[in-house]
Amino acid sequence: MRKVGSSYRPREGGMDVVVDGFAYPVTIRQEFPESTDPERSSRLVVEIARGLTDRPGRWRDRKSRTLEQSLGLVLGEIEARAVEDARRMESEERAREQRAVRWREAMEEAKEPAVREQFAEVLREEAGRWREAVVIGEYCDALERRLAELDGDLGEQTLHSPRLWLEWARSYARGIDPLLNPPGMPTPRDPAPDELQPYLKGWRPHRPERQAGR
Repeated sequence: MRKVGSSYRPREGGMDVVVDGFAYPVTIRQEFPESTDPERSSRLVVEIARGLTDRPGRWRDRKSRTLEQSLGLVLGEIEARAVEDARRMESEERAREQRAVRWREAMEEAKEPAVREQFAEVLREEAGRWREAVVIGEYCDALERRLAELDGDLGEQTLHSPRLWLEWARSYARGIDPLLNPPGMPTPRDPAPDELQPYLKGWRPHRPERQAGR
């Protein structure tokens, strides 16, 4: 429901007329301040700042109607603008609410692919460690065969260090191989806003706004 009420705030060169919380700067000035003709120099102009509207906002002294006679039109115009601005504000508020609802829906929808990417990252890491373990295992097998070939040609003291290295390498490969202790389903965490960004279809991750050009 529209709250009806008005007040006036004087300022230099005019006043602010406040209706329902909307302030409308009204300026009163000479129409021809440089004129030496007393009649022309006494003519006044009342202007309401244009703001966001294309409505008329200027009234002049004329023989057919003095500025004093136009004051009713001025006040009526201010009232009409207040109604227009109230409707615009309500429309903008509805738009903000609808935008916030769509943003929350987009954020919720983005969680599924974001969590999927979390799982994929874990999988890639495990597969990388498994592949590294396989390669190291193959290397260890080759090293062990080579040491067996050299067993008759080199002394035990010479082969002692390579065998220690082989033992350590096999232990390391076992330590990084994820299949020795098969991993379970990862526990998802709540995705950070930046992780949701690629899946928001043009929405910003931190507030209900669209990105420029989206």
